[in-house]
Amino acid sequence: MPQVPQTFFDALAVRAWCGLALDSLGRAREEIDAINVYPVADGDTGTNLYLTLESAATAVEAVFAGHEAGGGAEPGPAMADAVRAMAHGALIGARGNSGTILAQLLRGMAQVLASDDAPAHADGPGLGRALRQAADSARQAVAHPVEGTVLTVASAAADAAATVAGAADRDCGEVARAAYEGACAALAETPDRLDVLRRAGVVDAGGRGLVTVLAALVETLTGETPRTTAGRAAVPGPYGRVEPGEAAHGTPAPCEDGDTGAQAGNPAFEVIYLLEAEDAAVARLRKRLDALGDSLVVVGGDGLWNVHVHVDDAGAAVEAGVEAGRPYRIRITHFGAGDAHAPGAGRTRGERVQRAVVAVVPGEGLAGLYAEAGATAVLARPGEPPASGELVQAVRRAHAREVVLLPNDADLRHTAAAAAEQVRGEGVRVALIPTRSAVQGIAALAVHEPERRFDEDVVAMTSAAGATRYAEVTVAERQSWTMAGICQAGDVLGLVDGDVAVIGQDLTATAEAVLDRMLAAGGELVTLVLGDGAPELVAERLEARVREGYLAVDTVVYHGGRQGAVLLIGVE
Repeated sequence: MPQVPQTFFDALAVRAWCGLALDSLGRAREEIDAINVYPVADGDTGTNLYLTLESAATAVEAVFAGHEAGGGAEPGPAMADAVRAMAHGALIGARGNSGTILAQLLRGMAQVLASDDAPAHADGPGLGRALRQAADSARQAVAHPVEGTVLTVASAAADAAATVAGAADRDCGEVARAAYEGACAALAETPDRLDVLRRAGVVDAGGRGLVTVLAALVETLTGETPRTTAGRAAVPGPYGRVEPGEAAHGTPAPCEDGDTGAQAGNPAFEVIYLLEAEDAAVARLRKRLDALGDSLVVVGGDGLWNVHVHVDDAGAAVEAGVEAGRPYRIRITHFGAGDAHAPGAGRTRGERVQRAVVAVVPGEGLAGLYAEAGATAVLARPGEPPASGELVQAVRRAHAREVVLLPNDADLRHTAAAAAEQVRGEGVRVALIPTRSAVQGIAALAVHEPERRFDEDVVAMTSAAGATRYAEVTVAERQSWTMAGICQAGDVLGLVDGDVAVIGQDLTATAEAVLDRMLAAGGELVTLVLGDGAPELVAERLEARVREGYLAVDTVVYHGGRQGAVLLIGVE
């Protein structure tokens, strides 16, 4: 932490700023969550800002570690490298509407501070230009900017910084302090600009988070914590000063019908994903997503984007990303029938729902299916299984007192168990159902009843999953020994309950052989999940085979998207 004022903004300042801002957001996270009523009262703005900045800080630390490992002669890496890392880390780790906007704010700063003609370190005017670009680029990234939000606070900060930066001999510390004070003034006025804030008696949560980040910038460049009270930075509220740790004007009231925030008729799902795509494809994607829902924010550039939108059709939002490029790290959150986003919820903002389901799914199509069934879906792409930390964050996003966790993969059982143990320490009751395939998870979700006692619900879901035999049809990547003999690269493999049972040359014929083997033991329902590589007629052939050879057996077909297996089969 700097102990003396810094005239310039350099790589060391970037590192210190990230560390201080992360620490400040960590202390203020719960208070910011508690005033989150716009655009959706889901109580996670502080958490999303923290996680986004955590990713940025981690990326900056990696740059410093690489510099030290390389034996660099300078005391630290180049400012441009540190700023780019900060922006990239925020982009790939952005969470929620607020985190996505913060990522674009940092990217806007990087566009100035890491440009080809940028100096080795920024002075006061340079920092002012960076804050201006940050505010402008964030506003451009939002499909329909709304005043009284973090965008208003960012613009006010940039305006105030520009006024000071235009004067002679103003250093970075003075510019940062002006930006902070301008942001504070704008934050205090947010309830006057947005009715949903005024009625709840709070300031904008995203704007408050930005004020916290700017306070850390002031401390980085001056060595002083702005307007400290008991060691904490004061943040203005709509009715006088509000210190972190206090609610703004009491407990926020639930939003009423007619508010422009969380209310009846708003979309049911939050969809977020990283996207590798060209600029032209992203322009088309913006138009399509804007027609599907609201709270659309698309940030990034140079082929990598972070997409955030609230929609009723989560599958369509993901499919739009697939058409535009390669979406990954897909997160779909159902706002829930019992949360403040739902009609007639009537519960205090920030209160947990009673029960939620968190599931790992192997493809975009299934992610949408699970989300529509009310689950929080965590996408596991081939070769990219989620870490326990991702599952922990998914459980936290579900914001429930009780959580049913479906790993849907035998190899993820220990990862899921570690995540469950961690969140149990946070006071969440978690039941881990050892599902080994997404089709077992579908069976478990089919009997899930949130109104039932937790233990009874878990038993019913476990029984349904256990009664579902599962199989997959895939293509061998290399020669290897299997339970059914030696397979060669390119052979079609049919795995039943995790073991290779059939080796064939034709995918449809192999799938038929696997289905016959499974139905030989009986069954009432066949579930088929088609991957992108499945032949067009395979579902029709399998459905016809069931109709002709197995009386009283029903078939249901889903499209899983780019999942690892060409075909998943469930029999229950």
